[in-house]
Amino acid sequence: MRRANMSLMLRSLRSGDPRSRARLATETGLSKGTTSTLIADLVGLGLVREDERERTGAVGRPGTAIAIDGGRVFGVGMEINVDYLALTVVDLRGRTVHSAVAALDIASTPVSEVLDQLARLIEDAIRLARARGGQIVGIGIGAPGIVDLDSGSVRFAPNLGWHGVAVARELAARLGPAAPPIRLENDSKLGAVAEFSVRENQEIEDLLYLSADVGVGAGIVAGGRLMRGWSGFSGEVGHLPIGPQGVACPCGRTGCWELNVGLNAFLALAAEPGDVVHDRSVPLEERLRILRGRADSGDGRVLAALSAIATNLSIGLSVLVDVLNPRMIVLGGYFPSFSDFLIAPITAALEARRMDLGSSAILVGSKLGLTSAARGGAQLVLEDVFDDPTLASAV
Repeated sequence: MRRANMSLMLRSLRSGDPRSRARLATETGLSKGTTSTLIADLVGLGLVREDERERTGAVGRPGTAIAIDGGRVFGVGMEINVDYLALTVVDLRGRTVHSAVAALDIASTPVSEVLDQLARLIEDAIRLARARGGQIVGIGIGAPGIVDLDSGSVRFAPNLGWHGVAVARELAARLGPAAPPIRLENDSKLGAVAEFSVRENQEIEDLLYLSADVGVGAGIVAGGRLMRGWSGFSGEVGHLPIGPQGVACPCGRTGCWELNVGLNAFLALAAEPGDVVHDRSVPLEERLRILRGRADSGDGRVLAALSAIATNLSIGLSVLVDVLNPRMIVLGGYFPSFSDFLIAPITAALEARRMDLGSSAILVGSKLGLTSAARGGAQLVLEDVFDDPTLASAV
């Protein structure tokens, strides 16, 4: 009961501005005495703090306002992608306090070296948290492909060439016995977590996040809850059979959608093979900036490539709209770099196929950049603290 009430109090504080004990008691339905005890416990755990005086306009002495303490508890999120590793550190108030992206050709790098690099990035984050006098309550890692949530393993990531990689166990061994808890999740699902969290005030309960690097995947939020499916396989939309027929995909199938809309498809259409934008040693953000500059200058090849991507995206998204009925579709991965070239034609194509007002969807580009999955990983582990605030004392 105590943990449940602490969770109720902490979530109440997350949902609004700093408030007095009296207001919190009214909002949560708890007694004033219980509220004061819970706040004292949360202060002791470093989760809340006494803030400025709350002034309500009433006569009398203003009450001390209570606020989430964002400076002492952090979540670390990481993404393993085909071309890079990304890390984000987020505090309890949802603010990003540190981020890093390392260019790396994962498929051509031994797994052990990739995990070594991940461990070094995490160690840097742990040192940063300690320097701030804080603690890391968990590490959430996103990987493309199919993951085993219970074991923290990548079962199959075709674009990485990974089969049965025990990511959580291997990282824990590298970080030592004091390592924070490590959770593994599909990268697109973590992207959906991040996108949904920044749109909670827009009354969006049904959201489809479509992420594209070399692979294409979706994170699906329905009724405010992340959909995983019975085995965690949901969202592997890049392998829908609506791509170039007869062309082999690394997943073992042929004709997959990501062969038409993934990053490799775009790069092949936009530039000759020897062009710098194909060089994986160059950070992806830089390569996308180069292509964006060409599009802005009217480069015919890049503009034709974007037109083809928009057409192929429209085909797959029309299927997903009919099946999932999302209120909002968020384009992530490399797509947001070209939102103003993609949104309008895709929206027009979806509208042309709409059968009813109830099948309309708002199409937007992600504003979180290439680190959306990493941010989602950090938020995933911080959510555990909102569920059970006493976890903060165990770190």
